[in-house]
Amino acid sequence: MQKYGGTSVADPDRIKAVAEHVAFTKRHGNDVVVVVSAMGKTTDNLMSLANQVSSTHPGREMDMLLTTGERISMALLCMALADIGVDAVSMTGSQVGIITDTVHTKAKIVEVKGDRLREALGHGRVVVVAGFQGVSTDKEITTLGRGGSDTTAVALAAALSADVCEIYTDVTGVFSADPRIVPQARKLQHLSFEEMLEMAGVGSKVLALRSVEFARNHNVPLHVRSSFTWEHGTWVRNVEGESNMEDPIISGVVQDASESKVTIFAVPDRPGVSAAIFEPLANANVNVDMIVQNTSREGHTDISFTVPKADMKVAEEIVTRVSKEIGAGGVTHDTDIAKISLVGAGMKTSPGIAAKMFRVLAENEVNIQMISTSTIRVSVVVALGKMELAVRSLHTAFGLDSGSAYSAPLPERK
Repeated sequence: MQKYGGTSVADPDRIKAVAEHVAFTKRHGNDVVVVVSAMGKTTDNLMSLANQVSSTHPGREMDMLLTTGERISMALLCMALADIGVDAVSMTGSQVGIITDTVHTKAKIVEVKGDRLREALGHGRVVVVAGFQGVSTDKEITTLGRGGSDTTAVALAAALSADVCEIYTDVTGVFSADPRIVPQARKLQHLSFEEMLEMAGVGSKVLALRSVEFARNHNVPLHVRSSFTWEHGTWVRNVEGESNMEDPIISGVVQDASESKVTIFAVPDRPGVSAAIFEPLANANVNVDMIVQNTSREGHTDISFTVPKADMKVAEEIVTRVSKEIGAGGVTHDTDIAKISLVGAGMKTSPGIAAKMFRVLAENEVNIQMISTSTIRVSVVVALGKMELAVRSLHTAFGLDSGSAYSAPLPERK
């Protein structure tokens, strides 16, 4: 299974390069299924067209529009393969039998049939599948949301019991930090599903969270590679028993500047109040991340939490209404924040990681606003202006610097 992102198929020359690599893989005795994203900025351009013609975007019609991008990529790649003598056939998500629920623009896969896929592979053909899409149980075209092509590839790999799912992108693997911020970031040779889930969950953009969850649940080995250099990248799989004494305790430092902080002051400290605040947010599909509640004073407390900036308008309307209903003292929000996270399986057996993180930040005069932890992760919220300093200082303090600057072409910021 090979998945190529938008930058990998961004123009005719890139598509021809991908075709050559697919042909190389096929000629070495492998059955190959390819999942493609839309070319370059195609999806953004389609979104722009939608905005130009209407301020009303029915979910069904947006799905019909956005799925055309991947159909262009799959057809062009099949043509490029035919030109070099490779028998290939393109298929949409519905044609390969990716069945989803009925939620437009962010559907979830409920079943992968794959009968036509297996039949084509049985005839020795390469199958090129349009990523990011499926067909609902109501027989409507659906899209899988952000990172949907990764999810398509992993789901098909699981259904076909593929040896590996190769994710080709514009970076050479998963790094210990964003090379644009930390030039001495090092490429990680391997990560556990657990570590990659944490990194994806706290802001790493290399792999979509849902695709990693799917890979873990179905034990699909992932290989994150560059379609520009073709060098070996980062393996993400169950690595129990493979660790050695030289592996660092911390695998990576991840930053995320896509969230805002909301604070509700003077919240009455009584049972049911937290539910009254967070249930309406959940019902509006607003994803609440970190939550901090202060110690109660005189029957009142302050509650702070983070939400995606994209959901801030909806969240603020809900929280303002609810705060009045429960008799709270008021609401503020702060968009100039960043979340910094340390992730590493070594935390399980190494006490003092959080204390060292806090000391390093203090020495660099970075104030911590919120803290959240899991078994293998520590996350803090800091001022946005301190984000890069925090990432670089932590990367150095935990011994992650490679000793040389990253030299491959850097991806565009998204």
